[in-house]
Amino acid sequence: MPDQNNTELLTLRDLLRFAVSRFNEAGLFFGHGSDNAWDEAVYLLLHTLHLPLDRLEPFLDARLTRAERDTVLDIVERRVSNRVPAAYLTHEAWLGEHRFYVDERVIVPRSFIAELLEEQLEPWLEDPYAVTSAIDLCTGSGCLAILTALAFPRAQVDAIDLSTDALAVAKRNINDYGLDDQVRLVHSNLFAGVARQRYDLIISNPPYVNAESMLALPEEYRREPEMALAGGSDGLDLVRIMLREAKDHLNPGGLMVVEIGHNREVLEAAFPQTPFTWLETNGGNEFVFLLRYDELP
Repeated sequence: MPDQNNTELLTLRDLLRFAVSRFNEAGLFFGHGSDNAWDEAVYLLLHTLHLPLDRLEPFLDARLTRAERDTVLDIVERRVSNRVPAAYLTHEAWLGEHRFYVDERVIVPRSFIAELLEEQLEPWLEDPYAVTSAIDLCTGSGCLAILTALAFPRAQVDAIDLSTDALAVAKRNINDYGLDDQVRLVHSNLFAGVARQRYDLIISNPPYVNAESMLALPEEYRREPEMALAGGSDGLDLVRIMLREAKDHLNPGGLMVVEIGHNREVLEAAFPQTPFTWLETNGGNEFVFLLRYDELP
């Protein structure tokens, strides 16, 4: 960057203003943890400067050293020039209060199921300790498998993914949470690798972006693994397989919870006899369905 930045950009406040301007000027797309330029700039700068992510005000007028300023300007420029999601720059993503390691081998964690697991799927499950087995299909970074294990402490959780790269990232996160004895990683195409297993709970946030939407994705989303996003022509390729096979893998009295993005109308048209329950989340009641064992097609 030009030398004048050494005298023009002195404080954290100065750098934040500069970052927001650069992000807006570049027309960045947000959706991997924040939804606007200000929030993303605050997160990136606080993280880069090793400051508490929830304590901006005390540091706003603090002056940066030259080395700190150069580091901040570098990460701002990388975000703008390469359109890399912030999570890949910091190697972390958050679901609620839970932090997960991420890199380009996995999709950046974002799921409405996370908030439902925080509530232990109440009121749909009356006793969290009665859940002794669970499976997370398309686990990616392992975030939902980990949250499932934390929500249901007696459950043995199988975390399934077809990507060996994703499973390597999931292994790191499971190790970080000390859940190696509770969460088992399985390299598999959906249920194929657990053919004889049954579970009290099936959860999944599978690839569900339809072909038309894949063609229109912003550059930031194109940085993520395509196989973690693309769900076929109508977005439901994997969901159809799950619904077809789920009854062979769910215990009587068990629950299946799946996130499907904006595909509710398409799904209901494809399975008109299936009584989907749509769960209320911070995003509305269009994105996550629940089915009991005796409701499965």
